[in-house]
Amino acid sequence: MIKNSTLHYSSESDIIRFQEERLKETLEYLSQNSPFYKRMFKENNIDISQIKHLSDLQKLPVTTKEDLQKRNNEFICIDKESIIDYVTTSGTLGDPVTFALSNNDLDRLAYNEASSFTMAGCKKGDIIQLMTTIDRRFMAGLAYFLGARELGCGIIRVGNGIPELQWDTIQRVSPNVCIVVPSFLMKLIKYAEENGIDYNNSSLKKAICIGEALRTPTGEYTTLGEKISEKWPNLELFSTYASTEMQSSYTECQEHSGCHIPTDLILVEMLDDNNNPVPDGQPGEVTITTLGVEAMPLLRFKTGDICIKQSSKCSCGRNSARLSSVIGRRGQMIKFKGTTLYPPALFDILDNIPEVENYLVEVFTNTLGTDQIQIKIGCKNQNDAFIKQIKDVFRSKVRVAPDICFVPVELIARQQHPEMSRKPIKFFDLRNN
Repeated sequence: MIKNSTLHYSSESDIIRFQEERLKETLEYLSQNSPFYKRMFKENNIDISQIKHLSDLQKLPVTTKEDLQKRNNEFICIDKESIIDYVTTSGTLGDPVTFALSNNDLDRLAYNEASSFTMAGCKKGDIIQLMTTIDRRFMAGLAYFLGARELGCGIIRVGNGIPELQWDTIQRVSPNVCIVVPSFLMKLIKYAEENGIDYNNSSLKKAICIGEALRTPTGEYTTLGEKISEKWPNLELFSTYASTEMQSSYTECQEHSGCHIPTDLILVEMLDDNNNPVPDGQPGEVTITTLGVEAMPLLRFKTGDICIKQSSKCSCGRNSARLSSVIGRRGQMIKFKGTTLYPPALFDILDNIPEVENYLVEVFTNTLGTDQIQIKIGCKNQNDAFIKQIKDVFRSKVRVAPDICFVPVELIARQQHPEMSRKPIKFFDLRNN
């Protein structure tokens, strides 16, 4: 892996020059070591020596999640004895995929995460409380630990859940940073309020948030982000974007204007449904090429995530492009009564209705063969007037109203947190394939 931690501040031409050199190395590596890409190049008569510029990527086929699921082992480029760590994807849009990592890949993970922490203003000597799992075949938990170690930070591996243990740790060790699923911060606040803990004057000053959107694609707080910031104004919230397939994470700088792409570790294209580039400022599918990955590198992999890319210089001084929060997942797009919807938009509406304690969003195929949405709500106010109120809110926000039914809060909580899940599940796609 050739890394350049100052590349964010380089000129656009220097960034492109660096990336094109790394792309050339990646293509040569794939052509020699990857069973999947060797076959792809041969079947498509691709001469990799003709792929010289970033714009030439469009001459290559894309890689899909289905490719990974069907030909998982064909992506491995090293012998079994060189594999150090095995992880899996979360399986949000299908069967989980196993990823193998070498020693060099673990070093790359550490470097990336240390860079991400630095992006959020972390520095040597900080103490980071890990409020997410490090087990269950989860890449990110290990990456956080390795990154903190690389940066010279202390890290406390508390794991997810158990507000009492989290607060006991905060009071014992005085961490100033936490890594957390943002909705869990609301549980920490609730526990603190019930137990007389002055959380706004605690040691925690930064929260690096994963797994849920803090901000809308245009940069404003989501309802969840707004609730946390109103309750805990002394805690600075940082959005992130990451996935197992990318083996990279993107983090907001302290200007909070999008997640900076780690330009020395990954190439990002934004593509439409026909795999054509979309212009800056327009929604597109994040499509990535990993740089410096040894065991399972990917070329033009379509992540399924719909985001907006901004390439203008950030006010922090960095020239690296930035990504918005995820608008939705390509495979989770809903066509409901002529309106295109993504689950995050529905979540934000429900999070903004105070009486709603928890919820599940289900989409299924109705008898006409079209998408139908049903929302299961846990709350105390269970009557027809409240259902009408909820539907009116949906009509005012997204022009259409889903079906609403009430379900016990405890049942929804169990469904949101199945035993093997690494993050809360609020969306269930039950459509006929």
